[in-house]
Amino acid sequence: MKRKARGTFQPDPAFLALQPAVSGNSVNGVGEPAERRPTPIFWHRPERETHGAMQEHVVARFNSVTAFRDAYAKGDRGPRRPDPIAGERVTRAAAEWTAIVKSFALAHDADLVGIARMDPSWVYEGYELDLPWVVVLGVAMDHTRLADQPSTADNVTAQVEIAEQYNRGARAAMDLANFIRGQGHAADPHQGPWAGALSMMPAAMACGFGELGKHGSLINRTYGSSFRLAAVTTALPLVPDQPDEFGADDFCTRCQVCIDACPPDAISPVKQLVRGVEKWYVDFDRCIPYFNETYGCGICIAVCPWSTPGRAPTLAERWTARKARGNRRDA
Repeated sequence: MKRKARGTFQPDPAFLALQPAVSGNSVNGVGEPAERRPTPIFWHRPERETHGAMQEHVVARFNSVTAFRDAYAKGDRGPRRPDPIAGERVTRAAAEWTAIVKSFALAHDADLVGIARMDPSWVYEGYELDLPWVVVLGVAMDHTRLADQPSTADNVTAQVEIAEQYNRGARAAMDLANFIRGQGHAADPHQGPWAGALSMMPAAMACGFGELGKHGSLINRTYGSSFRLAAVTTALPLVPDQPDEFGADDFCTRCQVCIDACPPDAISPVKQLVRGVEKWYVDFDRCIPYFNETYGCGICIAVCPWSTPGRAPTLAERWTARKARGNRRDA
């Protein structure tokens, strides 16, 4: 992994000229004391978002590299549209449907699956979702390929790996949605990398995928941050999972690895107030120019100690025990 030293990156002035007058951090709600829904800013349709000109530049730059463009254009993302909902509805208890859904997802491309009740705060402004349940899916990445960062026009190994896993997540979501629709129940897939109505990160935290890391991505007790998300919203009666807190947040408070590895110096050492919640936050205005230059940077999740293959379970066990000892002392 070869990269510029932390804080030494100089953004392309031509790219910065595309930035609107409003800061991306303001759009994301940094410093706002009240909770609200997120605002579309990137990876939505340009007419829906604030930074559409910057996004169009990024997309054009990505598409200029044949290998990266083909990873999406020719990759297997499954059917383009969901099947019709079957006219005959199959009835089962929520617990039985939950077991069936999880088994099906894990047998059809997903490595992680969790369930949460829909929270309106997870829906982007300008969108509406009326289905009451979210099934979140996780697909693991090949860490060796992911760690081949930063990408260049001559080496897109990491970004092709990310594209292929987004494609796998898309297949997993479409397969599960079509399975549920075949049982006569409403279900809609939500796939990356393009964003839609659903903000998947908080849904994934609610259903037990892990904790938010300092680098702005989830940390899972099995895969660290080396995985991607997809989801299905549905009316199928289900049983929700619970959040999983195992000490990753405490670990991040003490760890500096992703901060030191970030060329644009976009990762904060302290939590910030974002739409009424104190949380880890990555500076959008600093991150996106480097993201553009490197065809989609993923350095922070690649260097995260939790992402090293086989290390996350050991860290989770250690920091869970440490958290429990702290709770006993505070009792």
